[in-house]
Amino acid sequence: MFRSQSTLATTTPPADAPSVGLVTTAPALSIVAPCYNEEAGVGELARRIRAVCASMALDDYEVVLVNDGSRDATWVRIQALVAEYPQMVGVNLSRNHGHQLALSAALAICQGERILIIDADLQDPPELLPRMMELMDAGADVVYGQRSERKGESAFKLLTAGVFYRFLSALTDVHIPVDTGDFRLMTRKALNVLLSMPEQHRFIRGMVSWIGMRQVPVAYVREARFAGTTKYPIRKMIRFAIDAITGFSVKPLRLASYAGAAFAAVGVAIMAHSLYDWWTNNAVPGWTSLMGVVLMMGSVQLLVLGVIGEYLGRLYIESKRRPLFVVESVMRHPPE
Repeated sequence: MFRSQSTLATTTPPADAPSVGLVTTAPALSIVAPCYNEEAGVGELARRIRAVCASMALDDYEVVLVNDGSRDATWVRIQALVAEYPQMVGVNLSRNHGHQLALSAALAICQGERILIIDADLQDPPELLPRMMELMDAGADVVYGQRSERKGESAFKLLTAGVFYRFLSALTDVHIPVDTGDFRLMTRKALNVLLSMPEQHRFIRGMVSWIGMRQVPVAYVREARFAGTTKYPIRKMIRFAIDAITGFSVKPLRLASYAGAAFAAVGVAIMAHSLYDWWTNNAVPGWTSLMGVVLMMGSVQLLVLGVIGEYLGRLYIESKRRPLFVVESVMRHPPE
């Protein structure tokens, strides 16, 4: 029914990618979506994408759906879509690699001249594609969606997301627009620069911002999930935030140094006060004050070591030069 082949990939497409995908000419548009436990929504995603492309009279496109080690029937649904629609491409990763690496796999395999990144949960509307294409026709290299409103999310999620993006913006030297996700349309030129970046801990929206070129926003309302539950619990959100900060700023290292210097100054002041009390015979042995100083100094030391450890750990992982992901199989509709 369809062809498949296993391949190992990093950030660049395999040398034999055309034979794997059975594609002889590059499509005008690639739409890529990582999928993790999205069996209930991936069919609706495909339907809405096809409807949007039909409204634009666009036939020359592909939709790359990446199964990121799902535990449900997502891969079965993707296979069915590949069998039914010529534009569908199914990519099955060897295990769950996480959203950013699954997206990297889709970007490495897609072959379009323009590339739309979208999540499979349909919180980002495919119907915004015509407007994004217009802005790219006007000269933009990247058109990114900027959320004016976020529906279906808790007050805690909205608060933490808002604080995170503004905190990240204050830390980084590269301007990363606030209230944006990975939802964006890119030219092949911009994507080729992105694919040349080899880092393991990936924050793709920041990496795209680092590229520069002409990047313009388009405002939209982010809807609630079409089906399923969020794949970003608090633990993953924290990990994602750490990846973003350490990947685009060394200011935490400087802040750790400043904190160490500040607490060292406090320690010197306390020591001077203690010497003064001793000199004036007012020294009173006190366990509380002693433990307070010890705990204060110990805490800042551990804080500084923790920040240094985060950066050192990333250097260690990067030095291994392992592939970013392993693609078990790529499936396309058979040629007519």
